[in-house]
Amino acid sequence: MPAAPAVGAPRAGSPDLLRSVFRQHAAGVAVVTAHGDRPVGFTATSLNSVSAEPPLISFGVGTGSSSWPVIAEAEHIGVHVLGEHQEQLAATFARSGADRFAAPTRWNRGPEGVPVLEGVLAWLVCRVVARVPAGDHRIVIAEAVAGDPDGAGRPLLYHQGRFNALRDR
Repeated sequence: MPAAPAVGAPRAGSPDLLRSVFRQHAAGVAVVTAHGDRPVGFTATSLNSVSAEPPLISFGVGTGSSSWPVIAEAEHIGVHVLGEHQEQLAATFARSGADRFAAPTRWNRGPEGVPVLEGVLAWLVCRVVARVPAGDHRIVIAEAVAGDPDGAGRPLLYHQGRFNALRDR
């Protein structure tokens, strides 16, 4: 039987501990969009499938983000699963102060007027059903009302503070 890996001394719970642990967790990269007086969007690594019946998703958004005021009021949001070829798009939507919808970003108004990004692996337009307080964030729960799963390519991942691609074994 192989030896168990050594376990380090536990550290007290803190924001730094949480960030350090989640740097070890590879996550898919998505962009969430919405439209109020203007289109907004941000890069998210917290996208989750919640339920198949009804078809629910969730993601976290910081209440201090520039997108939050629009997300806080939006009836519908867009969720876009990015491909490994879209590292620059992910970086644009993660950058504070960037004009995220200017060229070279390609997008159109989709169902319910939600900005839908072109060239993504998959997208959904969802009706927001809840915004749950969670510290300095809100967990948004939304029901899929339209989408397209048929984009080409492989997913973009986020790990160790960097965007990455899947590696074949």
